[in-house]
Amino acid sequence: MKVFVTGATGFIGSSIVDELLRRSHVVVGFARSETSADNLRAKGAQIHRGSIDDPASVLAALASVDGAIHTAFNHDFSTYMQNCADDGALLDAMAETLGGTGKPLIATSSTAVVPPGQIATEDQAASPAIPRGASERFLRFSETGVRTGVIRLPPSVHGKGDTAFVPAAIAAARRTGVSTYVGDGANRWPAVHRNDAARLFCDALERGEPDQRFNAVQDEGVAFRAIAEAIGRGLEAPVRSIPVDEAENQFGWLGRFVMADVLASSRLTRERLGWKPVENDLLADLELSSYFDPSVKALST
Repeated sequence: MKVFVTGATGFIGSSIVDELLRRSHVVVGFARSETSADNLRAKGAQIHRGSIDDPASVLAALASVDGAIHTAFNHDFSTYMQNCADDGALLDAMAETLGGTGKPLIATSSTAVVPPGQIATEDQAASPAIPRGASERFLRFSETGVRTGVIRLPPSVHGKGDTAFVPAAIAAARRTGVSTYVGDGANRWPAVHRNDAARLFCDALERGEPDQRFNAVQDEGVAFRAIAEAIGRGLEAPVRSIPVDEAENQFGWLGRFVMADVLASSRLTRERLGWKPVENDLLADLELSSYFDPSVKALST
């Protein structure tokens, strides 16, 4: 297949590109800059220039490909609500453009679109009250002849090159000199390795049925206290509990996430696609020195 990939040089998108090429697909990588284009050419991918800020540049690529994987997202958390709405609108436009073709359109969402207090499963629809759920609205276009599918990613997609939530917690611990968790730290995060997630995106592209959600989950729930303890070992820093009212001072923008208890299951994903994670789990990856390289820049607002 000839596959268009947005976010093709990102943390997850770059692994998807590698996996698609390994499976002998032709990749058309969406590149915002010439540097990104050069990186994709070096892998053997074709290039389509544009930006998600210019939806027309995304839609222009769809006529000449056999399917698309959409991983690009604006990760500026100061405009998170608008970013989610924009992503939903872009996916609607992509699905409308592909109407009647039978081509696959695989997009990215979050396991946290299911309200907390339950184990998130693939058959649960996204809550309309949760902003990221806008990225799943396009699933309805399966009725117009698009093979729609969503990969729900957990809070931690980990591996070498990670700059997201766990690195942000590491940066907070380095800044304050202490690795912390809130309360008893029993709240849990699901997690998956980036390479296992990439394989799932490709499996869904190749074999997924229309209008399906897939949970890219290896660890159903890792206690945040265990994450904080692993960070403490990696930084040789003390580990302690803090009360809820100190979370924002300790973690900044991450404070809203560190208290989340968002269990998720991938049982149906494994049954439907035969997907099986094979990489390190989160706590094993946190034993790697690369996570504690001070030159790594984590996401910020």
